[in-house]
Amino acid sequence: MTYEELNPKEKAAILMIALGQNYSAEIYKHLSEDELGQLTLGITTTRRVNSEIKERVLNEFYEMCLTQQFISEGGIDYARQVLEQAMGQDKARDLINRLSSSLQVRPFDFIRRADSMQILNVIGNEHPQTIALVLSYISPKQAAEVLAELPEERQTDIVRRVANMGSTSPEYVKEAERILERKLSSMGFEEQIAVGGISAIVDIINSIDRSTERNILESLDVEDAELADEIRKKLFVFEDIAKLGNSAIQRVLKEINNADLAIALKMAGEEVSKVIFSNISKRLQEMLKDDMEVMGPVRVRDVEEAQQRIVNVIRTLEESGEIIISRGEGDDLIV
Repeated sequence: MTYEELNPKEKAAILMIALGQNYSAEIYKHLSEDELGQLTLGITTTRRVNSEIKERVLNEFYEMCLTQQFISEGGIDYARQVLEQAMGQDKARDLINRLSSSLQVRPFDFIRRADSMQILNVIGNEHPQTIALVLSYISPKQAAEVLAELPEERQTDIVRRVANMGSTSPEYVKEAERILERKLSSMGFEEQIAVGGISAIVDIINSIDRSTERNILESLDVEDAELADEIRKKLFVFEDIAKLGNSAIQRVLKEINNADLAIALKMAGEEVSKVIFSNISKRLQEMLKDDMEVMGPVRVRDVEEAQQRIVNVIRTLEESGEIIISRGEGDDLIV
């Protein structure tokens, strides 16, 4: 792939790789969860980058930073004058246009982060024209879900208004944004948003190489130790034991006490129970079954804690290199 064929996400991934772990970690601290996921995915899919492309990406980043600095110091006209003297008219215009484009925020960006029911609660009683305006800016899926929940007698009117909307006064859009954002804030929107960020990050990290995973988690350890710990706990769940190879299971079982194993198996799926029992002696199988019968009912919390202790053992063994959890395209096998 040539430099001209790179899209912005690919350039961002190359930039992170070129900057190195320390600088990339600092940048990661300022990203949203969605940006973090996209960038991490971009890094993992980037294989080899030649020195020419790396240098051009770094140079473009440097020029964009200069442009941003000049705009911040004296506005767009000042930035244009400085850049034209340094780089020429065409280059200056290109940099300012690209930066201006990247900084543009679509109207009602704040409301697109809400789910459809929250959006409905905010705009449901508004004027049909305002509802139509919002629906035209949010995602089609969100708009469809909101529209479906509105009274039937209003649906046709709003659809007609969306279809005939055409251009809208910027002042009207800004005023509608101001009113709805204030209304959304008064409803406790920040506490109600279900972002699901940890699950998304775990899905990504489970698909990347151990080195990149370690870099991300080490950075999170500095920024948010509790979040890093929560992600680590979710990276390998108890049910994943069913994917372990026999040698790995046997190594793990050496580090687990029988009491934890008996409790953990009380709520284990058939596949997990099968692979564990197939890797222990018949005598131990009978002992475990007896223990599970004798202990009777067990609190779900106790079972989950026992399962988590076993998962922690697996993660520790992986960290020490005694077992390997392979992660790769088309290869979900854990050995």
